[in-house]
Amino acid sequence: MTPQNAIAIVYDYDQTLSPSYMQEDVIFPAFGINAESFWRRCSNLVAEHGYDRELAYMKVLLDTFDMDRPTNAELKKLGQKLNFYKGLPEMFEEFRNHLLTEEQIAHGIRVEHYIISSGLKVLLDGSRLQPYVRAIFGCEFAEDEQGRIIFPKRVISHTQKTQFLFRINKGLLDMWQDVNDHMDAEIRPIPFPNMIYVGDGPTDVPCFTVMKKNGGQAIAVYNPDDPQRVSFRKCYQLSAHADRVKHIAPADYRPNTHLRLLLEQMVEETANRIITQRKEAIETGTIPAPKH
Repeated sequence: MTPQNAIAIVYDYDQTLSPSYMQEDVIFPAFGINAESFWRRCSNLVAEHGYDRELAYMKVLLDTFDMDRPTNAELKKLGQKLNFYKGLPEMFEEFRNHLLTEEQIAHGIRVEHYIISSGLKVLLDGSRLQPYVRAIFGCEFAEDEQGRIIFPKRVISHTQKTQFLFRINKGLLDMWQDVNDHMDAEIRPIPFPNMIYVGDGPTDVPCFTVMKKNGGQAIAVYNPDDPQRVSFRKCYQLSAHADRVKHIAPADYRPNTHLRLLLEQMVEETANRIITQRKEAIETGTIPAPKH
């Protein structure tokens, strides 16, 4: 039996951990790219040529750089400048030291963080979140002999994001491992009931659905500083009308906020359930010694 004592909190990135899209946050200012015309060209490829959204933005990015393409190393450096919602990355630091009780730690329980993004993995690899995260999955570019980006190497669309939930569930974090290999439930390192998924809207629906179907938990977050309330309405819709998520909360990760309380409560209940199940297993599995 695999000790199933890890609790995974899995995050989307854009609009979930950050109020801005990562491209607009660091790539556009660094290379003088106009956001409006960039996204218009992406929408055009999607609407008129049937592109997947993620491939569209990767193509437009390569076309915009033209001969002046940066290296992955240069992009990674830009990742240091990514901006996050309030309370990040501090929450990760606080969770590291103050989240679990001594009893929970004594039982080997730990909390792991994962990011699954349709943005660029290389930017997140260079970000201030990276040291706290067990694995980051995102779109990637291959490089030429000079190290410049040349072609999409990996694309993660919002429907493909669910594959990475199963990777976390099965502990298959290396891309050469086949996520479709059969694995019995009791040897999967992180069962879905030990998982919490945090996303922001319709693109997270496939992940919300997988969590709900498999006994995991999910939270939809919205930008509390959006005067138009667009992101709030998306979350409200997912919760009240589409029945995709049970909880919605403002994307504020500071102590004592609604979101932080939800995350802490979910971790606490999950940890206590793991301990209870373990104690029951020991009791039912222990055969009393024969009496003389």
